Amino acid sequence: MFEIDPQIFTLSNGLRVVYQRRDVFVAHMAIMFKAGSRYEDERTEGLAHFVEHTIFKGTTSRDSIAILTELDSVGGELNAYTNKEELCIHASFRKVHLSIAAGLLGDIVQNPTFPQKELKKEKEVIKDEINSYLDSPSERIFDDFEGLLYKDHPLGYNILGTKKSLDGLTREDTLNFVQELFTSENAVISVVGNFEETELKSLLELNFGQMVTSDTGNEFTGYDNKKNERFVVTEPNANYQAHVLLGGLAPVKTASDRRAMTLLMNYLGGPAMNARLVMLIREKHGYAYNIEANYTPYHETGFWTIYAGTDEKYIDKTSELILGELEDLATNGMSAEDLTQAKEQLKGHVALSLDSNQELMFYAAKNLLFHDRIDGIGMIYKQIDSINAKEIKSLAKEIFDQTKISSLIYSLR
Repeated sequence: MFEIDPQIFTLSNGLRVVYQRRDVFVAHMAIMFKAGSRYEDERTEGLAHFVEHTIFKGTTSRDSIAILTELDSVGGELNAYTNKEELCIHASFRKVHLSIAAGLLGDIVQNPTFPQKELKKEKEVIKDEINSYLDSPSERIFDDFEGLLYKDHPLGYNILGTKKSLDGLTREDTLNFVQELFTSENAVISVVGNFEETELKSLLELNFGQMVTSDTGNEFTGYDNKKNERFVVTEPNANYQAHVLLGGLAPVKTASDRRAMTLLMNYLGGPAMNARLVMLIREKHGYAYNIEANYTPYHETGFWTIYAGTDEKYIDKTSELILGELEDLATNGMSAEDLTQAKEQLKGHVALSLDSNQELMFYAAKNLLFHDRIDGIGMIYKQIDSINAKEIKSLAKEIFDQTKISSLIYSLR
């Protein structure tokens, strides 16, 4: 079994680097910041995502064309993503082009200029992205559910923002966001590839060693789980099928039972075709094509969801079947046989996910950034194997309390 055994070192300015050496031809590099959409306020909703888009539009030494073509011209890829708690800029490239990738990423995150004319154009691009998102109820329902769950809190904001909030964003907003959050102590560089450590350290020091340090930033509005209120909402937002989403609060990112929570949701509606709800709702009753269960942990809160796309006439039956399974787990827990199989399945999914070098890069960055450690596969397996039936039952009883389960349904009428 391949083990995760990265080297971790620190640049002169305190910027941490995690490096996993693998005998590969293609390398991956990312710089990840604690700088997601939860760092926004009501006026600046969508700012983190806007920065993700516009940070490629020019630096003090490169215009947007140079940024977009420098790595692409040698067959590499440059990309970025934003979620609620982090913003990540990353590159994939042949290992011989390490210096190009490091120079480009270093320049982008330290010297963005956010040209006014480019900001105006990119707002129109993002508005089109918002239109596309609004036209997809199977995607929108997840964000709308989170908006209801974390009502009037930045965790409930839509990452894309709204057209109104987007229009109000200024160049000063983008510059302030980067100045406050793109700092050495608020970031991690993650590299997967086949490089000599001295060469890698030298290049990263050259290109990122001047990143500023700051005592400010990395602050966000906390969330009090006790203030959470259950909701039951049905809206006529469907196009061709109805959409059912059930969910509620779940363990936080650092909770001791987060592995058990992951196993539980994987067992109910993970990617495997033999997931419990898939077998019941799709295979036995034929009520839905797509059923999935998800768990999303944050710094001080977390939530779970179960989604099903179904025919309008099966909304109630589908919801009842889901709630029935949750009640059964809360009352009876999992059998010894089911728990053993669920553990093996989850371990397999972990192995498959980390078999991708790019996913390994993201995994290492997130864990060092948020947990100050990186659990190897052996440790993850040990944590999974330690989950017992009593823990699962106790967790299910707590989170699947039906007086706490919220629902959002998109109906056809």
